[in-house]
Amino acid sequence: MPNRIDAPQITDNFIEKWAKKIKPEYEFNCKTKEEFYEWKNRLIKKIKELLGEFPEKCDLKAEKISEEEKEKYIREKWIIQTEEDCFMPLYLLIPKGNKKKYPAILCCHGHGPYGKDPVAGVHNNNPDVINHIKINNYNYGEQMAERGFVAICPDWRSFGERIGYYNIFAPRDICNIHFLQHLILGRTLLGANIFDGMRAIDFLLTRDYVDKENIGCMGLSFGGTMTTYLTLLDDRIKAGDIICYATTTLHYAIERGNFCGSQIVPFLYKYADVGDVIAAICPKPLLIESGVNDTCFWIHSAKQAHEKVKKAYEVCECAEDLWIEVFEGGHSFSGNKAFVFFEKYLMK
Repeated sequence: MPNRIDAPQITDNFIEKWAKKIKPEYEFNCKTKEEFYEWKNRLIKKIKELLGEFPEKCDLKAEKISEEEKEKYIREKWIIQTEEDCFMPLYLLIPKGNKKKYPAILCCHGHGPYGKDPVAGVHNNNPDVINHIKINNYNYGEQMAERGFVAICPDWRSFGERIGYYNIFAPRDICNIHFLQHLILGRTLLGANIFDGMRAIDFLLTRDYVDKENIGCMGLSFGGTMTTYLTLLDDRIKAGDIICYATTTLHYAIERGNFCGSQIVPFLYKYADVGDVIAAICPKPLLIESGVNDTCFWIHSAKQAHEKVKKAYEVCECAEDLWIEVFEGGHSFSGNKAFVFFEKYLMK
């Protein structure tokens, strides 16, 4: 940490020492496939408990707002109701072609003011959004649609249209405020967003052109957080691509403080590290992308998570279904292996 004050009374120094003494209760340490599944069930049960109660489902009240024809796909804008009085806008990108059904991918956006828009290739000639897309290769929803996948790109709570593209609490991070407000009212923000992601899949399943047996999930950064938990907790998701999120708790949360309220599972490190949670996705096919120049989740911490996940797939005798890509680049979507990965596991 830059300009650290080396004095015993400094709270940051205490927190770092405290964190280094913790050994997560459900840290992955399985030797057999049977042990793995027992461990996985215990961890999932604990994660669900820590995420808190999910809202009640309600009528989606799906309303189509607009339709735009592009060269290789049609982009529709919809708004759906996830829980009573809670509405989520999304883009649905449908490939042009002669197939009756297409595999689909839930494309999760990362932390940022524009939410789903750049992921779906929507920039409205805003140079800042265009720059986001260029720097982070951020329009992976659009790229997937051009490759023959239905792409669904929703706004999570605290982002994009769901805050009117404006942070009324600036310079405070609005998702920190929403995390505290959800907690006060009896939920977690991440749990609510995971629920909304599951509702996006509910909506996908109402589309007759979607291959309901072949649904994937992908996302960059906070989108990687969402991909991790959605792929772990929703059995309808058959394969996932976690982009620039593999890390360790000590690195991203304690040594750097690189997190926000939208990504928090309360008390998680008492039970599991990030790598443990990702490892529990096994045996589902999984791609992990990590940039060697990523300065959000640095490569040394990513490799520690990689090793833990590798061991899980080896124990379960499905190492061939774990793809790890360490690419030359920063905090961005690589686009080198994702298309082949999803084609292999979703295009049956």
